[in-house]
Amino acid sequence: VQQISGMLMKLFQRARLEKPGQVDPRAAEFTLSLLVAMYDRSGTGYIKTRSAAAALIALSGDTLQAKYRAFFQFYAVPDGNAALITRSALRSLLTDLNQIPAIVGEGCTLSCVEMATHSCFHGVLNSAIVEEKFLSWLRSEPTVLLWLPTCYRLSATEMVSHQARCR
Repeated sequence: VQQISGMLMKLFQRARLEKPGQVDPRAAEFTLSLLVAMYDRSGTGYIKTRSAAAALIALSGDTLQAKYRAFFQFYAVPDGNAALITRSALRSLLTDLNQIPAIVGEGCTLSCVEMATHSCFHGVLNSAIVEEKFLSWLRSEPTVLLWLPTCYRLSATEMVSHQARCR
């Protein structure tokens, strides 16, 4: 938690320099509180870096495609020339990501994660999949992660403006 706190301070300090007046001075504190509530409910003072990274990626303002690629990079394991994501790594990713809706009482059960893992690996004979298969599955908007593209679309529409007048 201490290391993540320091990293968040640097991250938001840089963001404040890039976008003066647009970043709350307590953003790092608020973000750390959220991460602790999601990943350290028992108060051990320990949060897996990968879990915190998954949450920060999911909550970032980047495109869905960029988020999906970043998830793969953080959870994949090297295999010769390529990187692969295993069933257990996918379970970890989905479990980590589902802490986000769970914090507002919308989480899913462990069986939900298992069903999603099974659907991702449907028809796959190997114990791991390549990035393109993983990305293709995410683009199909699996139910377990439906909140992610929905939040992205809501966020993207906040910036839309048009010249039409409503009556």
